[in-house]
Amino acid sequence: MEKYILKVNNLCKKYGNTAVLQQVSLSVPAGSIYGLIGENGAGKTTLFRILAGLSRKTSGQVVLANASTEAEIIKERRNIGFMIESPALYLDLSVLENLYISQLQYCGKKDIDYANQTLESVGLYSQKQKKARHLSSGMKQRLALATALLHNPKILILDEPANGLDPMGMIAFRQLLLKLNTYENITIVISSHILTELEHIATHYGFLHNGKLLQEISSSDISKSADSLEKYFEKVMGSQ
Repeated sequence: MEKYILKVNNLCKKYGNTAVLQQVSLSVPAGSIYGLIGENGAGKTTLFRILAGLSRKTSGQVVLANASTEAEIIKERRNIGFMIESPALYLDLSVLENLYISQLQYCGKKDIDYANQTLESVGLYSQKQKKARHLSSGMKQRLALATALLHNPKILILDEPANGLDPMGMIAFRQLLLKLNTYENITIVISSHILTELEHIATHYGFLHNGKLLQEISSSDISKSADSLEKYFEKVMGSQ
């Protein structure tokens, strides 16, 4: 039986009379790369914000690992790294100083050796003295990822991390995520509009449309019924 590290059951989110998420249920297998696909306004960022504790759900249940009560989930979030919306960086500080601030915020102390190790893992060690404002878009994304990795998370939740990256930046970022998943055994939940990029890395998918989860499927099952993820997506959306 497949082991799930993250489950969402009948999750709803309303702003006034507007339902942004409607009875969403999804299951993320441990060790997977789960691609969440949907158009703008489908509810992807809202779902991620609820998982991060930045927004309160209206109803439903979230289970992280084996934690299901609110107190347990707050504790379990320490094992999750988040990149949601634009990277929050201190542009006038160096790459290394950005990590120090994050360490103080999340860990309560500065660990120089671990900061350097984390920068090495995301390919930024040689840039550690450079001010964040002078980094390319790809390097800023790597720095944001480094801050998300500082507390050695079991899960990474990434909201459109390829935004603003050029083709080489996308390839490098993709390879980095595969390395973290394969060698660090980090489960990754990622949203992206770039279906060809997701197709290179994702093992499982969820299709979100107008706040409703239409389907979950493995990448191997998609390959049995469609030539590409894009064709399968068109098929799913065409049925709506």
